Amino acid sequence: MENILSFLDVPNTAFILLCTSLVMLMTPGLAFFYGGLVSRKSVITIMSQSFFSMGWVAIIWFAVGYSLSFGPSINGIVGDPFYYAFLNDVAPHTMYTGNNGGLPLLVHFGYQMMFAIITPALITGAFANRVNFPAYLIFLTLWTLFVYCPFVHMVWSPEGILAKWGVVDFAGGIVVHATAGFAAIASAIYVGKRVIRSDGTHNIPFVALGAALLWFGWYGFNAGSELNVNVVTVSAFLTTDIAAAFAGITWFIIEKIHTGKPKLVGFLTGAIAGLATITPASGYVSISSAAIIGIIASIVCYCAVFLVRRHFDDALDVFGVHGVGGITGSILVGIFASTIWNDKGPAGLLEGNAMQVVKQIVAVVFTSVWSFVFTLIILWIINKFTPVKVNQTAVGNNLDINQFGEDAYTEKAE
Repeated sequence: MENILSFLDVPNTAFILLCTSLVMLMTPGLAFFYGGLVSRKSVITIMSQSFFSMGWVAIIWFAVGYSLSFGPSINGIVGDPFYYAFLNDVAPHTMYTGNNGGLPLLVHFGYQMMFAIITPALITGAFANRVNFPAYLIFLTLWTLFVYCPFVHMVWSPEGILAKWGVVDFAGGIVVHATAGFAAIASAIYVGKRVIRSDGTHNIPFVALGAALLWFGWYGFNAGSELNVNVVTVSAFLTTDIAAAFAGITWFIIEKIHTGKPKLVGFLTGAIAGLATITPASGYVSISSAAIIGIIASIVCYCAVFLVRRHFDDALDVFGVHGVGGITGSILVGIFASTIWNDKGPAGLLEGNAMQVVKQIVAVVFTSVWSFVFTLIILWIINKFTPVKVNQTAVGNNLDINQFGEDAYTEKAE
């Protein structure tokens, strides 16, 4: 015990454990956010997809996911799948070496596991009401292994090809939001448009609760990504809130001008767009830059949602909010990154480093193409073994009853 304590940074470990809990809370938050946006007859289906990710992806992460992400590098693309498999040879005193020390590897394992859980769950909003649950489980497995884990390694592992080139992504604009966003649009294209459209948001309090949990958890998502308690942690915390606030109000104003009515769901959607957009930049930019990023986030994402709805059936605007937000923030960090606010990060365009913008754009394009193409391939393969698309008759009757034998709102007779 004395040997363990001699290496352990107790305050930092406690903080990252707290952040791990906050990020975990985001997945139930997402379930409520999506659950309030879909029809009454499919709320259990969409919420189950998020909650099941909490169980199944955790098992994948324990078995091989963490090793693929942070194991010794194989050509800078992916980690050795056997090195940390089932946490082989990892003991309580095994320390994580990717920060300044004092953090048990098990804490890093748990923190990153929560990111792995929520990322594929984000995609489910795009194909709401159109995918069979058994097919979703297979998709959850293959997408985590062949899309998510490689990009964690390429961007967040020191040995990753993009990390070594100098691409930065503080908390997941590329790794989480760009990958999920382009998987979302690919899956929406693959399953096609809904025959029966939702009659609109069925439970705004659910949406508000979900957004609140997401916003709250995002502090752990961004501030915790420093993996240390220092001045960057503080600035990442505040840039997160400021960007969300400016984005929410900007969306609120745009929607009032566009539709004539101010809407709570619009404000909440704007805040989520701001959070997604600030994520890759949160630990590299000033508070003032975060405000500008929040405003840009709402303008760009609002336009993206409007345009995507005209051509594709991305049911809950995953691509327009998370995908476009993630790639926008990933590019903007190349503009606004400041060594004054993070001396370990890169200088951005405003500090004379135009090459950082080029690196960020190349990384975004590479990520987008990989996620889009692999998602289509995965869905095509799955459909060879089990139907991906649900029967539209089941959707019309009651998708929750068809998939789970449960109904969220119908009471059983005594």
